[in-house]
Amino acid sequence: MEISYSLSEIDIIAKKICDSLRYPVVAFNGPMGAGKTTLIKSICKYLNFKENISSPTFSLVNTYVNSSNKIIHHFDFYRIESFEEALDFGVDEYLDSGNMCFMEWSEKISSLLNYPINRIEIKVIDNDKRKINLY
Repeated sequence: MEISYSLSEIDIIAKKICDSLRYPVVAFNGPMGAGKTTLIKSICKYLNFKENISSPTFSLVNTYVNSSNKIIHHFDFYRIESFEEALDFGVDEYLDSGNMCFMEWSEKISSLLNYPINRIEIKVIDNDKRKINLY
């Protein structure tokens, strides 16, 4: 599925994405500043997560729990040097947990992603426009 949108439409796009997800693990890929974290925040809002969703750039993973006790693990692999670093903090246990896992910069651990996942590629059209491919 390919969708173009302006940033003011991001909540509508978040709903479309949630309605299209087939697996609990979602890889968000795109260049720096493309809006990966912003899109994840909007998706979490749609899924009734009330916490302040922020990029786990330094912690590598943030875990959120909503009022229905659903869990989302939000990863940012930008700073890791190798997939072994991800294994060292137990990424495989998170990914196998059955909980939603949203990953930024997942290409850094692509060799660990050998099962079905959702992939979202974000492309910047201009300051206000984005195009995503969901597959």
